[in-house]
Amino acid sequence: MKKSERVLSNNLYLLRAEKRWTQKYVAEQLGVTRQTINSLEASKYNPSLMLAFEISQLYRKRIDEIFSYEKKGECGG
Repeated sequence: MKKSERVLSNNLYLLRAEKRWTQKYVAEQLGVTRQTINSLEASKYNPSLMLAFEISQLYRKRIDEIFSYEKKGECGG
């Protein structure tokens, strides 16, 4: 399978909505911009490993509970 046929998917929007947090709040907690959170939730931007760990700690979830590496077209979140 070609590298371009796989995509990093996430359920960040659902996790944030469950907690009733704003993008601004999450951004402040992580030390990034609200635009970064928006891009992450839309899967337009892949986080650095450090940011992925910080997100994991913020939501108290394992990284693999937040992010998944899937074939294009199979993304659930």
